[in-house]
Amino acid sequence: MRLKRKIFRVVYHIFMIVFSFLMLYPLLWMVASSFKPTSEVMTTANSLIPETFTLENYITGWQGFARYTFATFFKNSLFLATVKAVADVVANALRAFGFSRIRFAGRKFWFALMISTMCLPGMVLRVPTYLMYNSWGWVGTFLPMVVRCWFGNAFDTFLIMQFMKNIPKEMDEAAEIDGCGYWRLFTQISLPLIKPALASVAIMSFIGAWGDFYSSLLYLNKTKYYPVAYALKLFESEIGVNYGPMLAMSVLSLVPIMILFFVFQKQLIEGISTTGVKG
Repeated sequence: MRLKRKIFRVVYHIFMIVFSFLMLYPLLWMVASSFKPTSEVMTTANSLIPETFTLENYITGWQGFARYTFATFFKNSLFLATVKAVADVVANALRAFGFSRIRFAGRKFWFALMISTMCLPGMVLRVPTYLMYNSWGWVGTFLPMVVRCWFGNAFDTFLIMQFMKNIPKEMDEAAEIDGCGYWRLFTQISLPLIKPALASVAIMSFIGAWGDFYSSLLYLNKTKYYPVAYALKLFESEIGVNYGPMLAMSVLSLVPIMILFFVFQKQLIEGISTTGVKG
């Protein structure tokens, strides 16, 4: 039995190492290719080790386009991602509190209507929302990407509601006896107990906004407003793709996301697993 267990462990670890390498290979290839000259990226695509090691791609890529360096694009992405993270937490937490802790007429109907929006493909709304924003004169600014964040979304609201449902109603009743209104119930009772859910919503919203290419393509038409996700496309022209600088800036664009994930990994996993209130 011991021999079988040892053999199983060895086979299991070998399988996991090979599978992990296959999963990480595209990322490793991108990092390795960012140190190759552009002329060698495709000719040596089957090799992870650069034949000619260079940092020129990072220098050239950081210079950016049209008098704007990639620092401008990173700043735009950071602004949009931070606003979306904050807006999603605030808007969805308020909606979740209303649906889970407040009794009002038509609550089940409005909740079902909100959940039904999850079945609606996002592409269906692209044309009408673009026409609406264009008629308001918002196209070409950050407004279409910033204002809509404050309306929340059904999935994040539902996620936060699952945590709020684990808070005993007796806590609300005791707080109401002491004179707490809905606002104090929300800020002083509910919010401290659902921090894992709020953290997971904030992190997922930040990551989603950081890599949002399609919204930038639709609503932004000035270089100074481009985020990183859209600025990377500028390395492509009619005569070809400048792969070296594009891969270098792609590697740098992953750094904030990787840092965010490793710092808040515990909160993200705990929030997604919806383990409930502890302690």
